[in-house]
Amino acid sequence: MQLRVLAFVLAGGKGTRLYPLTKERAKPAVPFGGRYRIVDFVLSNLLNSGVYSIYVLIQFKSQSLLQHLREGWEVSGLLRNNFITPVPAQMRSAQEDWYRGTADAITQNINLIEQADPHVVVIFGADHIYRMNIRQMIEYHVDKRSGVTIAAIPVAKELSREFGVIETTPEGRVIGFHEKKADAPTMPGDPSRVYASMGNYIFSTDLLLDELHKDAENEESSHDFGKDILPGLIGRADMYAYDFQTNVIPGDPIGAPQYWRDVGTLEAYYEASMDLRSVSPELNLYNRQWPLRTAGYFDAPAKFVFDEEGRRGMATDSIIAGSSIISGATVRRSVLGRGVKVHTGAVVEDSVIFDNCDIGRHSRICRAILDKNVKIPEGTKVGCDLEEDRKKWHVTESGIVVIEGKRSTVDISTLQV
Repeated sequence: MQLRVLAFVLAGGKGTRLYPLTKERAKPAVPFGGRYRIVDFVLSNLLNSGVYSIYVLIQFKSQSLLQHLREGWEVSGLLRNNFITPVPAQMRSAQEDWYRGTADAITQNINLIEQADPHVVVIFGADHIYRMNIRQMIEYHVDKRSGVTIAAIPVAKELSREFGVIETTPEGRVIGFHEKKADAPTMPGDPSRVYASMGNYIFSTDLLLDELHKDAENEESSHDFGKDILPGLIGRADMYAYDFQTNVIPGDPIGAPQYWRDVGTLEAYYEASMDLRSVSPELNLYNRQWPLRTAGYFDAPAKFVFDEEGRRGMATDSIIAGSSIISGATVRRSVLGRGVKVHTGAVVEDSVIFDNCDIGRHSRICRAILDKNVKIPEGTKVGCDLEEDRKKWHVTESGIVVIEGKRSTVDISTLQV
C-alpha cells in the first residue's frame, strides 16, 4: 500500500529563553552552524525521509523565518503532493485567537488534514538540532498498528526532572507520562535511564481528528499534545514510544550514536554550536547521503590572507562559512557565519559569530555570541572582563557574552528617470 503522509512542522514558538537572539526572529529562524537555520534540521529530515507534503505553522516574529523559507525551501513539483508551505495562525478558533498550544495549532488547520486525507499525520517541532530518518519511525508506527507513536530518546535518570518522561512496557507501549519528575520510571531493563519525549509525534489520521475535535470543545484544556491529548489517550488508544537510538542514518558509520539537542537556552545553543567544531563531531554535517539543506546562497569562498609573523590569517578547529575573510587574524574553536570579516591582529576564540559581523583590528573575542551585523571597534575586548561586559551587553550565568545584532539596510532597486 502506498502510504499517504502529511507533515506539520510547529515553528511558531517565541523562544524567550534565547533572547536576545530571538528579539527580531522566531526561534526556528535562529542561525546555527555558520550557514543554516534551526528549522533546516527538521525540514531536511523530512525531505531526506521521503516526506514531501509539509505545512510549516508559523506565528511569532515570523518575517525572518518566512524570508528563509522563501529563499531556501520553496518546493513545488509536477505533483500536487510536493510542497513546503508556511501557514500563519488562521484564527479559526471560536475566540479567533493565535495558536493557544501545539494541539490548537493543528486544530486551527484541521481543514488541511481533511482535504489531504492522509493515512498518517507527522507532527514535529522546529526547534531541535538533530538528524533523524523519519521513514523508520513511520514504518515502526505502521508495524505496531499504533494510533500514536512518540519519538523518545534515552537520557540519564538524573536528567528526568528536565524532560517529559514516557513510561513504557518492554514492548514499547506507552502506559504513562511524567512531567519533569526526579523519580520518573526508568526504561524497562535499564534502571539508569529514562525515555524523554522529543516532542515529535505520528498520528493515525482518524484518531487525530477525533481527539482534536474533543479537545477543542474542552474549555478546561490547555490544548497541548504533551499536557492534554496524549495523557488523555492512555488506556483508550494504542500508543507506542519509538526509541531514537535505534534510528539509522544512511551513510553514517554502523553503530554511530544519535545526536539530539534541545537548544532552548543560550547555554544549550552555545554548547551545541561548540559541538560542531570538534575533530569528530557527533553531529555529522558532511554526510552526502543525508544532506542538511538550506537557502542557496551565492557566496564567494571563505578567504584567509597574509602569512607574516604576527599577521597570519588562520583558523583552527573552526567552521568558517562562505564570503568570510580572515585577514591577518586568528580564529580558534569557533563558528563563523557568512560574510564575517576579522581584521589584522584580532583573535576570536570559543565564539559563535553570525553573518556580516566585522571584528576590528587587534580586538579579542572570547566565549561570545555575536548576532548579525555587529561591528566590533578596533582594540575592543569581549569576554575578557565579565563585570565590564555586563554594563554593555547581555551575559549569561555561565559567562557567555551575547551582543545584540544590528538591523541591516534592505537594498531596493532604483531607476534613472
